[in-house]
Amino acid sequence: MQILDLDHTDRRILELLQQEPGINAAELGEKIGLSQSAVWRRMQTLREQGVIVDQPVKIDREKVGLNTMVFAHVKLTSHGRSNLAEFSEAVREFPEVLDCYVMLGNVDFLLRIVTEDIKAYEQFFFEKLSQLPGIQEVNSSIVLSDIKHTNVLPI
Repeated sequence: MQILDLDHTDRRILELLQQEPGINAAELGEKIGLSQSAVWRRMQTLREQGVIVDQPVKIDREKVGLNTMVFAHVKLTSHGRSNLAEFSEAVREFPEVLDCYVMLGNVDFLLRIVTEDIKAYEQFFFEKLSQLPGIQEVNSSIVLSDIKHTNVLPI
């Protein structure tokens, strides 16, 4: 993967886009001292280079009824490890799983899961997650409260 050489202006644009996702090119231009068209061209170049991937809408999960967040540490059997791709594909199909990471260490995967409540997580666990082939062990940790959650990178 090539690391791009971004100048101060590009970094400032990225910083502001992360802090204020709805900001437009004209507002960005005012804040950094460039014209709207100059900012738009820079943003377009950053998109073409793959630096700006998307600008998602952030939704408060609790306000839409997803009150329970769980981190699940998944360990596969030695036979299951040969099917990491199969497990990964299956997990991608579960809308409850927001994030899935392949880990180095004593577990193979870390999943971030949201559900309506503990009962819904129990149902997800028994009907979906634990039914996947090759699972040796799942340790679930229930999140009590969010202290910090961000997608803003320290640019």
